[in-house]
Amino acid sequence: MIIGIPAEIKKEEFRVSVTPSGIRELRKSGHTILIETGAGTGSGFADDEYLQEDADVIDRKTLFEQAELIVKVKEPLASEYDLLRGDQAIFTYLHLAPNRELTETLLKKNVAAFAYETLEIKGLLPLLIPMSEVAGRMAPLMGSFFLQKFHGGTGLLPSGIEGVRPAKAVILGAGVVGMNAARIASGMGMDVIVLNRGIERLQKIDELFMGRVRTLSLSGANIQQEIEDADIVIGAVLVPGGKTPVLITRDMLKTMKNGAVIVDVAIDQGGCAETSRPSTHDNPVYTVDGVIHYTVANMPGAYPRTSTLALANATLPYIKMIADMGIEKAADDLILRTALNTYQGRIAHPALAEAMR
Repeated sequence: MIIGIPAEIKKEEFRVSVTPSGIRELRKSGHTILIETGAGTGSGFADDEYLQEDADVIDRKTLFEQAELIVKVKEPLASEYDLLRGDQAIFTYLHLAPNRELTETLLKKNVAAFAYETLEIKGLLPLLIPMSEVAGRMAPLMGSFFLQKFHGGTGLLPSGIEGVRPAKAVILGAGVVGMNAARIASGMGMDVIVLNRGIERLQKIDELFMGRVRTLSLSGANIQQEIEDADIVIGAVLVPGGKTPVLITRDMLKTMKNGAVIVDVAIDQGGCAETSRPSTHDNPVYTVDGVIHYTVANMPGAYPRTSTLALANATLPYIKMIADMGIEKAADDLILRTALNTYQGRIAHPALAEAMR
């Protein structure tokens, strides 16, 4: 199969979907690899490293014209829509639930769209986990940065010092993002509380942190109470393939402290605050009712070397599966079909179908 690896064009996105060592593995199976000039530079991989593994380094237009399988990191942007073909497949983070325009484009063009974030094995999301770990660990750091007074924050040192309380971090969701956010926030010395609907995850947090992180059931009343005096609120809720529920309404936002920070990691799937809208690394925050919103939709792109290596390690076996099987067989595969979001002009994922109603 001819596999195309274009450069990412989202603002401040430096990751690349396949490393030179990944090219070597794909070439062993007889696949042809096309990579756009400079695609790996932001992650520290030069064109020469790809050439040494027998990849063809070419321009963007030729890549999209020739490739049968497009492998990316982030979803296609509007300027890439016309480059997609009906006989192509794409494998990337798609996050289609809040993006009707892209969904309709993929359907209209009959693109077989496989999404990293919905591929599921025994209840786990193995291609979402590595980037969720990065984003979760970043979230308290970003929140802490914007707590600084000259950024409009409360001016409270997250760790506190002797005789002065630390910042309070409220984490909504106890999945991979929430768990990693709790690890970093507690390690920084913050007062951390995690809210989640399932008691099993809260029990795991209690065992892991030995009571240093408090837990509560995720309910409207508990959210309302806990965010009122929070300094940092981290949105870490996930509905695989579907739209994130709104947990923080505009009325609830008005009860928060001026200078508090919301880090909405769930923004890729619509965000968990009513006032959340996607931002970019070059303009990451905005303020509503005195509350700073950090809503960057590609957080791990800030650390592309780590993120690329972690992502490529996870995705390579499935890229190889799709390429080895061919699109039609891959669409019927028990595992790969969980990643399939659109196929032959139809929505193929139930959560996405529900979100598009």
